[in-house]
Amino acid sequence: MIAPFFAVVKKELASVIRDRTIIISILIQLFIASFSSALLLGMLSLYDSDTIMNFGGAGIKIGVVNSSDNTLASLMGERGLTVIQYATLTEAQAAFFNNEVSAVVDTPLDANGITEIKLYLPDLDAISSLIRMVIQEPLKQYENYLRGQKGIEVRYTDLKGKPSTSYEFVYSVLIPMLMFFPAFVSGSMSVDSLTEEVENKTLQTLLSTPLSINGMVSAKILASVILSFVQAVAWIALLQMNDIVIQNTGWILLLAAIIAGITSTAAMLGAVMLQDRERSQFIYSLLLLAGAGISTLLNTSPITALSRLAIGDAYTSGWNVAVFAVFLAALYFVLTKMSRRLLA
Repeated sequence: MIAPFFAVVKKELASVIRDRTIIISILIQLFIASFSSALLLGMLSLYDSDTIMNFGGAGIKIGVVNSSDNTLASLMGERGLTVIQYATLTEAQAAFFNNEVSAVVDTPLDANGITEIKLYLPDLDAISSLIRMVIQEPLKQYENYLRGQKGIEVRYTDLKGKPSTSYEFVYSVLIPMLMFFPAFVSGSMSVDSLTEEVENKTLQTLLSTPLSINGMVSAKILASVILSFVQAVAWIALLQMNDIVIQNTGWILLLAAIIAGITSTAAMLGAVMLQDRERSQFIYSLLLLAGAGISTLLNTSPITALSRLAIGDAYTSGWNVAVFAVFLAALYFVLTKMSRRLLA
């Protein structure tokens, strides 16, 4: 059983070399990973808060609480924001929940007389991201103003490191994209692999070997996962060569392999049920979109987990990866029960 199983795996990996579509997708990923610094520079040029302010800044109303002077309000006004001042946080929160203001900034003093800056944002990611983008400059200026009041001078030109926007893009977009894109391709490869066997009438010949139907399906899935895992290892190496620090590389690679297993198993399940390439690929695409949306709503997105692992978040560990492993096991169990349809 073992020899025929790995023979199928070897056959599937060899077929990848002959598939121009997959080779092109791998080369695209290689280009992105190799020139991640140039890509980063180009993408970050889109993050221009001044352009956003020219179109809609005046429509953003910010509530300011407990401000000892009007410095913060004037700084925000200079950026085109509409500022409404409140005497207490309770009044500001009431206005916030009544949609009278888009966000609330509170500047209370702690026990040591140091000013704290607390920002209250709406739950919608798109709106809160926009507000953070346009309000960060006034908050930075106000922070410098407070430091100056205490005789502290910070020379930002002497500070080293990447800006926060660069940091967010690398760990929230670039790394997840390179880790999960191979997984998406592996699912598509699984669909093609099985449907070609059905359409070319070679499935029965393959099953004439000492290999069960589940063994044959599992071999095809394993080949897809191996291809995805090898790409993930290469992309991490190239990113690190571009001086991008990545924490928890072991858990990240394991998560990438598990997601590749999930996409390949889900794609194979659709191919088993439909046994048609075009319809199976269409259903697989819909499942990807639905899975991404549902995981985001349930706050269990693999993109979020991977980003937190990459930055070394203390509250993200192997247990977050285990959640997806359990889902993969459940999905594979369903596939083993449904694979008998191929024998019908």
